[in-house]
Amino acid sequence: MRWRRVFLGARVKILVWLVVLIALSMIVSIFSIRQILFSQLLERVQRSLEQEVEEIQRLANGRNPATGEPFGNDVAAIFDVFLARSVPEDDEFLITLLNGKVYQTSPIALPNALGKNPDLLRSLAQVKRPLQGKTSTPQETIIYLAQPMQPAGNRLGVFVVAHSLSNLKKEIDQAVLVAAQVIVSVLFLALILAWFVIGRVLSPLELLTETARSIKDFNQFPNRRIPIEGTDEIAELTATFNEMLDRLQASFSSQREFIHDASHEFQTPITVIRGNLEVLRQTLGNHYEAIDLMHDELDRMSRLVDDLLLLARAEQPDFLNLELIETNKFTQTLITKAKALAPRNWQLGTIASVRIVADRHRLTQAVMNLVQNAVEHTTTNDVITLGSKLIGDSVCFWVEDTGTGIDPADQVRIMQRFARAANGRRKSKGAGLGLAIVSAIAEAHGGTLTVTSQLGKGSRFSLIFPLDPPHDMVI
Repeated sequence: MRWRRVFLGARVKILVWLVVLIALSMIVSIFSIRQILFSQLLERVQRSLEQEVEEIQRLANGRNPATGEPFGNDVAAIFDVFLARSVPEDDEFLITLLNGKVYQTSPIALPNALGKNPDLLRSLAQVKRPLQGKTSTPQETIIYLAQPMQPAGNRLGVFVVAHSLSNLKKEIDQAVLVAAQVIVSVLFLALILAWFVIGRVLSPLELLTETARSIKDFNQFPNRRIPIEGTDEIAELTATFNEMLDRLQASFSSQREFIHDASHEFQTPITVIRGNLEVLRQTLGNHYEAIDLMHDELDRMSRLVDDLLLLARAEQPDFLNLELIETNKFTQTLITKAKALAPRNWQLGTIASVRIVADRHRLTQAVMNLVQNAVEHTTTNDVITLGSKLIGDSVCFWVEDTGTGIDPADQVRIMQRFARAANGRRKSKGAGLGLAIVSAIAEAHGGTLTVTSQLGKGSRFSLIFPLDPPHDMVI
């Protein structure tokens, strides 16, 4: 349970959402950075291509340094001088085409996208106006700018400057990879810090939970409240929770006062009436059938008050007086007491041999209530079986009868206070609180009450208690 709280707690959920949001932001950022770098690369390459074209055009409009005269129609001389003076950048290629053929290149070795693509070179040799394009192979991508050189005469020249993007792309990808590694490392460190920061932010909620869990009895902690720190939403939640505790304490105090007053106010008149009925019995002689009836009703009212007070006390921490109980001896004692209630075909079922921590008196009361319930809904020839057994890390006390049974629709409802089965079972003398009391005793021990029944075949009630008592139950 502790690990489940850790891995499914608010801190982990917040951290997971942070990871998701930051990871998405990181992916978008890295993709955006790569696109921006690539756009800047294309702009730089484009400027480089245009600069080479401008330089050869200026040279063509100038003079031949070898003769001191204008170049005129000598396109070859223009290409010779330009290639002799120009040193191409990395991954840049200067290509001159004259009369439909490659004249000179710098460097001499051309990339495969150009050198092994004669159709492209022939088409570029025929251009009549500036042309920019791109050619690609699986290994590389090249962009180029072709500038026709058309002086007067028949010799057609074309100057082509090309640039390979493959190495630049690799550099960009390498830079992006390094940036991603740095971002991931920083993210990992940030998440470690975020784990502690989130824990510190949520610590007031943990304190709120622990304090609320520790307040089990306002008698022991009448003024126990959660300290308020800061003015944020958590502080407001803490203040609201303290106000709720104040209202609960007022409600519990009012309930305790009502239980005490009701006990006194109910029991006192019952005692007074019973005493006066005894006086009337002596006065009336043998004519006391009505008095016997009133005595019976007073006894029923007294039992009802006792049951209601017991249900109210079941929620108090001092409801149980715990001790170690040997289940085998305890089970045999229970069957002995049960046989004295009514003539039935009593049977002793399985017996568990284990020690449990429980309140002997309350546990006896719960089982005997189940036995009394079985007696009231069986006849002399019916079988009532009582026993105990181990079920995993729990012990079960059960009472089974062959009586009238309970309709499935009533099996949950009869656990409620003042509830009775709606089928043909015979009316009980009680007020419908017996099973509610048994259930309250079971819950006080950290256990449960279950029922399995079938109309016309009988019922089986089981009290199941853990072998290890809850932490708040102290012997």
